[in-house]
Amino acid sequence: MSTIVVKIGQGGRIVLPAQIRKALGVTTGDDLILDLSDGEVRMFTRREAIRRAQGLVRSYFPEGRMLSEELIRERKIEAARE
Repeated sequence: MSTIVVKIGQGGRIVLPAQIRKALGVTTGDDLILDLSDGEVRMFTRREAIRRAQGLVRSYFPEGRMLSEELIRERKIEAARE
């Protein structure tokens, strides 16, 4: 995708061009996350934020390990002790 220039409107608003909205898969009312780092603003969807978080967690655990199942198992053990 090429670089697109947008103007800041009243109240600091910007309009995302249709091609950007389409590429992100967002529509009116959807949330976007803005990340300010080193003088740049990066924009991404919640889906992308979740995908990134899952990838980060996945990098610390071997393939096939189910943390949710481990948590459930631990909670059952704790409940049985009570």
